[in-house]
Amino acid sequence: MAKGHGLKVNINGLNHTDEIEKIGKHYNLHPLILEDIVNTLQRPKIDDYDNHFYVVLKMLYYDSEGSLRIEHISFILGQNYVVSFQESDGDVFDMIREYLKKGKGKIRRKGADFLLYSLMDAVVDHYFSLLEIMGEKIDEVEDKLINYVDDDTITHTIQTLKNEVLKIRRAVFPLREVVSRLEKIDDELVTDNTKLYIRDLYDHVIQVSENVEIQREMIWAMMDMYMSTISNKMNEVMKVLTIIATIFIPLTFIAGIYGMNFKNMPELNYDNSYYVLWIVMVFIAVGLLIYFKRRKWL
Repeated sequence: MAKGHGLKVNINGLNHTDEIEKIGKHYNLHPLILEDIVNTLQRPKIDDYDNHFYVVLKMLYYDSEGSLRIEHISFILGQNYVVSFQESDGDVFDMIREYLKKGKGKIRRKGADFLLYSLMDAVVDHYFSLLEIMGEKIDEVEDKLINYVDDDTITHTIQTLKNEVLKIRRAVFPLREVVSRLEKIDDELVTDNTKLYIRDLYDHVIQVSENVEIQREMIWAMMDMYMSTISNKMNEVMKVLTIIATIFIPLTFIAGIYGMNFKNMPELNYDNSYYVLWIVMVFIAVGLLIYFKRRKWL
């Protein structure tokens, strides 16, 4: 549904092709822009046309089920107007809409270029909130790994986090180039005063990128920690089995000797040979256990 107020026109839902084509004809948009608007796989970028700029970026958020969602957003910056295209109704622009409706803040007093900056800044600021949520998830998994909590879902959780951080990385890293080019644009559509704010936005994007890299390394470290934990558990199991086998080897050897069907075995004629054999076997088993304990193998 199309909504407009002052300097901003917003299209919610990229399936409204008729309205998108009307907007394209009204603002004389290049056909390539109309194709990129509906191409949700398009990476963040900025294109410079004769009388307007086309900017693409991704809005990231967790839905009600805790799954990462990536929304394709396009902006058209022209003389005294900004047109935005979104996949769905939900976004992070509610405060900006309030400023536009009430006529408050710098957004109303400044031009369309400052409005574009404000919209992009709102998206980038939401990246920080997203990374905080991901940081909490990483801390939760780390606590389970450190405390050796037996949880069958840890592998799936780590794999999910790894996929999510890669998606965030693909959305954030190209944005550095987009903001950098927007700051260096030599065009009257972007004033020098707004470029100061865009420079600050670039710093925020760099900070987000660094945080994404840190979390990416933490997730890889968690995967290594998890594999080490699994390996340690396996080693503990193998150690116990090896100790048990080591104890029973001499016992099995003794039982095998006296289980042979030879007639000339003098020990079998003694009255207490059975009990003596048990004492010898228990002595061997206890002796081996004491030996393993002193060597700190138990």
